[in-house]
Amino acid sequence: MKAEVWVEVRPTEDEDKVRRALSNVFIYDEIRIEGSEGKKYIVALGNGFKSLIKVHNLIKEQGIEDSARSILMRGIDGNRVVFHLHKQAAYAGVLTFVTEENESPLGPITFIVETNDPRRFIDWLAPKTSRGRRLYEVQPPDDP
Repeated sequence: MKAEVWVEVRPTEDEDKVRRALSNVFIYDEIRIEGSEGKKYIVALGNGFKSLIKVHNLIKEQGIEDSARSILMRGIDGNRVVFHLHKQAAYAGVLTFVTEENESPLGPITFIVETNDPRRFIDWLAPKTSRGRRLYEVQPPDDP
């Protein structure tokens, strides 16, 4: 499993604060700055489930498995799962999924996760629940 995360740094933003928002939701192995179409992005790469353990834990702590699962399932594209998080909420240590571009006024944090088994990845990240309780716990997907 590999994750690539993109987050735009707008001209009015403090790059350190954007990095903090990213670090609150993602453990990266590599980070770089990229420019594209006149915009500046922080691009972070992570290998294995450990890079997404913060997202996993926040989903569990906040009790948002059902809504997270629904959004993640819609993000399956072949062997990839794409989803977006609210940058300002991430800065505050809160996980909020973004489904429309304007929901995060400063732009979202975009996750592109490649895995051999997207459904198992989602089962680990956001398992099914009943009456607010997880129906099962899935072991994290195998590391690459």
